[in-house]
Amino acid sequence: MSDVTVEIFGKPGCHLCDDARQVLDRVIADFPGVELVERNILDNAEWFESMQNDIPVVTINQKRHAQWRVTEADLRAALREVTE
Repeated sequence: MSDVTVEIFGKPGCHLCDDARQVLDRVIADFPGVELVERNILDNAEWFESMQNDIPVVTINQKRHAQWRVTEADLRAALREVTE
């Protein structure tokens, strides 16, 4: 089991979600033990209601890290903080 979980909340056809996923894949590859979980907001009415205008939403250990856009530098800094 991973000590750190990064979740991306999005939906199919969301180009910002696709962009964020590419950043997440690149950065997380440098952090062994960090687990990436993808969540489709269409699968959960509560997620859809709370995030439909904010996707993609990225959380780290269930705390919101970013919405709409995620930057490589900010994600790296946040992951360093929780993994060190």
